[in-house]
Amino acid sequence: MKLSLIIPCYNEQDNIFPFFEATANAFKELPKTIKSLEMIFINDGSQDLTSQKLKELYSSYPSVVSIVEFSRNFGKEAAMLAGLRHATGDFVTIIDADLQQRPEIVVEMVKHLLDNEDCDMVAAYQEKRNEGKFISFMKKCFYKCINMTSETEFFQGASDFRTFRKRVADAILSLPEYYRFSKGIFSWIGFNTYYMPYTAEERHSGESKWSFFKFFKYALDGIIAFTTLPLKVATVSGFVIFLASIAYMIFVILKRIILGVDVPGYATIVVLILFLGGLQLLLLGVVGEYIARTYIQGKNRPVYIEKEVLKAKKISYDEQDN
Repeated sequence: MKLSLIIPCYNEQDNIFPFFEATANAFKELPKTIKSLEMIFINDGSQDLTSQKLKELYSSYPSVVSIVEFSRNFGKEAAMLAGLRHATGDFVTIIDADLQQRPEIVVEMVKHLLDNEDCDMVAAYQEKRNEGKFISFMKKCFYKCINMTSETEFFQGASDFRTFRKRVADAILSLPEYYRFSKGIFSWIGFNTYYMPYTAEERHSGESKWSFFKFFKYALDGIIAFTTLPLKVATVSGFVIFLASIAYMIFVILKRIILGVDVPGYATIVVLILFLGGLQLLLLGVVGEYIARTYIQGKNRPVYIEKEVLKAKKISYDEQDN
């Protein structure tokens, strides 16, 4: 059997060789059932010396290392898709290059799959996260919101760090969408999944590529990709405001006829115009997000463009050890 590692890389020049060495040491504990290994590095338009380091690694280990160079930065989702398309293993693992996700966990994942034939995928999640209370609160709100509104169930905290069988990879590749939200895709395709807790280590080198804005955009992508709730909210909001306006109109007329009270107009009109105008723009923006994604999808542009591909040569796992 063969194991394929997919390693997305963006500005990871100082992590390439330490990651390879840590993986080589950890994988000495892999079951003998795994006869061969391939490590597919996806260089996602890095601006540092990542490309150079990867080619040095390939020169030293051409039997194990494969490299896919993107023409520019397309994002981690595109990198994972490229890795899946190039992976040939019976088992496939997605793991980051910064060593926060330790390769020793991959060994445990593979062992679990080998010991449990009915299990298709092992997904890692962090029981305890070293992050601020605000970020943690926002993530909990996201999972509650999307689980309440989507037919797809999301396991809170489950990451892209996971190992799965070839049939799972084939199922993911069968989905043609341009805007890819991996957390949702992994949940949507189903398959028997075991969620394995792990503790993330400190980055070996460099800084995290994630910011609050990127987290927010990523969450928004997930909501738009896996639920139509925002569109339903727009419809319900319009209906409620219509009923409220009719009720207010009746109130104003009755107050003028029965009580003979003049209704102040300027402030009321200004407030209503600002409120309704802002609400209309907001709802148009929601509808526009869905239309824009449909428009981009209709263009059938590729999710990424490969500039260069260096494929590993076939070799048995026993030969690798030698």
